[in-house]
Amino acid sequence: MNLQLTDLLLLSALCIAAALFWRAQKIRESALLATRRYCQREDVSLLDETVALRRVRIRRDPGQGWCLLRCYSFEFTVTGGERYQGETRMLGPRVLSITLPPHRFSPENERLH
Repeated sequence: MNLQLTDLLLLSALCIAAALFWRAQKIRESALLATRRYCQREDVSLLDETVALRRVRIRRDPGQGWCLLRCYSFEFTVTGGERYQGETRMLGPRVLSITLPPHRFSPENERLH
């Protein structure tokens, strides 16, 4: 079997793309886990049990150099009647922030969970 240089470059590009995809999935799972914990701590319900990638930018991390800043959005509810949209920001594999917009609070007896 003879491999030419273009075959090796194509195989290398495919391996690099697979590695980047795998790393992105691990970071997404970390964002989901952090978001789930934050929602439990704030006593709100994470809807659909998922986060969705909304934006990717390149940012400088003082300790790491250049990293990707990923912004994930998620939906949550307090009473089940309204949906609110929050945001989780990740810089590389590290959680930068999780924000919830102003939302309604309900008495304990009206909550779904």
